[in-house]
Amino acid sequence: MMRYHLAACVLALSTLTFPVHAAQREPLKMRWEVLRNELTQPRSRTKARISITALKGKALPAQGWSLYFNTAYGIVTGPLDGQLTMEKVSGGLYRVRPAAGFKGLNAGRTLHVDYYFSGLLIKMERAPAGPYLVYDAEPDVAHVIGDYQMLLPTRSAQLQRPAGEHELVTPQQTYRNNAGADVLPAAALPLVFPTPLALKPGAGRVHLARAPQVISGPGLKYETALARALFARYLPQGDASRTPVPLRLRIGVVDGQRSPEAYELSISADDGISITGNSAAGVARGLQSLHDLLPLPTPGAAQFDLPELSVTDAPRFAYRGFQLDVARNFQPKEVVMKTLDLMATYKLNKLHFHLTDDEGWRLEIGGLPELTSIGAVRGHSALEGVRLPPAYGSGPRIDDPHGSGYYTRADYIEILRYAAARHIEVIPEVEMPGHARAAVKSMEARYRRMTAAGDKDAAQFLLTDFDDRSVYRSPQQYNDHVINAGLESSYAFIDHVVGQIAAMHREAGVPLTTMHVGGDELPLGAWERSPASQALMRREQLASIADLWDYFHDRVDGILRKHGMTASGWEELGARRTAKEDAPLSVNPRFAQRGFSLYVWNNTPGNEDFAYRAANAGYDIVLAPVTNMYLDMATNANPEEPGVNWGGYVELETVYNFQPMSAQLTEAGRKRIRGVEATLFSETVRTTSQLDYLMMPRLLAVAERAWAPDPDWAQAGDALQAAALRRAAWSGFVNVLGQRVLPRLDLERGDVAYRIAPPGMVVEGGKVLVNHVLPGLTLRYTTDGSAPTARSKPVTGPIAAKGTISAAAFDRTGRAGMVARIINR
Repeated sequence: MMRYHLAACVLALSTLTFPVHAAQREPLKMRWEVLRNELTQPRSRTKARISITALKGKALPAQGWSLYFNTAYGIVTGPLDGQLTMEKVSGGLYRVRPAAGFKGLNAGRTLHVDYYFSGLLIKMERAPAGPYLVYDAEPDVAHVIGDYQMLLPTRSAQLQRPAGEHELVTPQQTYRNNAGADVLPAAALPLVFPTPLALKPGAGRVHLARAPQVISGPGLKYETALARALFARYLPQGDASRTPVPLRLRIGVVDGQRSPEAYELSISADDGISITGNSAAGVARGLQSLHDLLPLPTPGAAQFDLPELSVTDAPRFAYRGFQLDVARNFQPKEVVMKTLDLMATYKLNKLHFHLTDDEGWRLEIGGLPELTSIGAVRGHSALEGVRLPPAYGSGPRIDDPHGSGYYTRADYIEILRYAAARHIEVIPEVEMPGHARAAVKSMEARYRRMTAAGDKDAAQFLLTDFDDRSVYRSPQQYNDHVINAGLESSYAFIDHVVGQIAAMHREAGVPLTTMHVGGDELPLGAWERSPASQALMRREQLASIADLWDYFHDRVDGILRKHGMTASGWEELGARRTAKEDAPLSVNPRFAQRGFSLYVWNNTPGNEDFAYRAANAGYDIVLAPVTNMYLDMATNANPEEPGVNWGGYVELETVYNFQPMSAQLTEAGRKRIRGVEATLFSETVRTTSQLDYLMMPRLLAVAERAWAPDPDWAQAGDALQAAALRRAAWSGFVNVLGQRVLPRLDLERGDVAYRIAPPGMVVEGGKVLVNHVLPGLTLRYTTDGSAPTARSKPVTGPIAAKGTISAAAFDRTGRAGMVARIINR
């Protein structure tokens, strides 16, 4: 099972220039479609078509041109019908070129380029992205094809699937799934989200006619400001003649709770509002619960009531994380801060910051300018080593805000301080030894520059053994992306980078206690034919590549310890390498007592229990299972749903249903489960709205599962009792999201383009019934098959109209979700 990582990002590149002539608009129109899925033996395949139309009187010549584009993986290269050929350039960059005998394309005519994918194409992430044309006569001039359309599959030949696999989700199926929850009245909604440890309701209410008077103890500067800003928004005017209710914030001892994020919240008509936390973080979490108790924002509101209650709360897991990938495509600093705001609102506390990968290095490192001048820039070039090639649709221009960009030292320090104020730890990730092409190519460029200048230290940070003849290919289709373990300069590079990042954290006043060093997907074959690696193996008496792998991570661990850190990484960091691809993982005992934290994504067949075996062996574990917590996975197999599917499909309910603990865990192993993390490798993300869509509202289910106590339904021994308890809990969850959590997000921010699922629809008794996974969102419909708008009729009950009934849900800003249609005859 392949783990296919990608990403998305943005930043203005004021220091970069791109000649105007180097990215011209080409008078071509391009369309892409699936022709058919072929269920053949021994392996199914998909036939696809690129259609190119020459416009504006400009013909496409018989020879001397190449059509470039990105695609994820799986294209079959070689000769094509029509005297054309498909070639792989690098990674996911491909090109179509004319072969001998191609006659050219006259203006106004269309050329069909038919080609195959190995395996079935189910999700549209493998459609060509970022297409451009280059003529051999001007190899550095890229002609952007701006008129490009991807056609979604609709015909049966395009949608063929093996029986029982990748089935499309119909409106009827959605209706039945949605019926698994009850619609609750507002008075029955859970009062606090995520579910607190203990909540005791009182009998009365506390009336607020003006903002409370915030009385805070020492060490709560941010929390005091947060409380004042909160009530300034909800009670902007207030009645100055009324005595303000006191809001007391203090750091104290929460009885019976050891977590620094534990808090007590009390709302009393006699004593006002008080929040006590074991630390400032606890006070901040208590303020978010108080925030959740406020009524939804109403323009001009002058007063409201709060319920009397007392809450004692603490998180189930100390680690509640979200991994944001900005390496493969870039997100600007402002998007990172927006993400941190969302995390703080829902009590998540770890930002796993995926800063480097094959397709981008996104952090300025002092003394190594090539890491950003080369490694942070993607675009077309006829020469090797000038910049990284286009990837994931970034196209030929180096000023593409998603393909190119990086955080300056000042940017990163600002992000660290912003996160720290919200009690979120930033864990930077520097991928090694694989997933490192951006670093490898940057250091090769540095070597060439310094060698040309006669600098004797040119090889100081070189990551490449130029005599390496190893044969390998990564899941992302690279064969030149691995840091060489046999070079002392590789460890000098790692030491320098780690030291620079540690220095940024010190300057920010934010401790750096661990760094994520990747460690995943080192392809078989890497290092095997490297003279440098072979020489090191002889010196160190290493018997195998598996021993060299251990040597590499032993050195990396030593570097991190020198800088006061422990090592974090993907599960491969604590697994013994094997000589067989996709073999079940076995726990490596060598590092079990080193304090390594393993982020375990691989719960694919054969590895379902690796996280628990590793915990029992002594490794600290963060659970990030692909089948439940990978938010880059599409919600379902329907073509219009964005995302990938190599690890399955992840519905909102899929995340909610995740049960982190296993009966396989020993008592010591249970203590090694640090928490859970949602991961978003943004392979299909090129805009902030796409990031929002994949992240939300599934991140809310992550927050519930990470903070809330183990639910009753997960512990019930009786199946019927468990089903009843689970239905009640799920009903509370979806209703509080649809009626309060997401509406508050709309009304307070209005800039989070979360997924609004299509409604469910069935025909019963000659009428159309409509429901939604999130009760509380407004449903609207039309009777002529057109997409509903904010002015369409609301769904208030069964729809008796005949014809094609279209329905969609709308948020509080009037934004529509996906449309569902059904015919009522």
